[in-house]
Amino acid sequence: MEIKITLFFTLVLYSFVVGQSFFYILAMSRAAKNMNPVTYIESRQLIDKNLQFTLRLVYYLALIASIALTSFCVINPSGILFISSVISLLLLITDIALSLKGNTPLNKAINSWTASDYPANWKEYRSKWFCVYNIRQAANITGFIALLAGLIFGFY
Repeated sequence: MEIKITLFFTLVLYSFVVGQSFFYILAMSRAAKNMNPVTYIESRQLIDKNLQFTLRLVYYLALIASIALTSFCVINPSGILFISSVISLLLLITDIALSLKGNTPLNKAINSWTASDYPANWKEYRSKWFCVYNIRQAANITGFIALLAGLIFGFY
């Protein structure tokens, strides 16, 4: 029963993580790429300010739940649910590492800009941010799909 409960919480938390990726795929990426520098800077700063605490909390809770799920599933190391939980955990860790090493430093740079004082190459920062974020999207969406596959095919 602890596996099912942990799987439920892991899926719910992971869905918040992957929800951000789907939002960017559906609308935010195109919108941000069409913004003028001032709008981009202001929106990036607002998003970062409003998401810092809550998104960090969701990520770390998802990480804890994923570790717990993998730990519970280790009783059947050749099982589909264990394999999918390991894959999703590794991809979540990849997402977090890329965020900390790539997007967070870029966010800090962007957060230091003002509407009247920003670098002439601000589009390069935006491109770098999206490049890292696209890799993160691939990681967390794949991890979520692996987790869903474990749920669907891991229980008979």
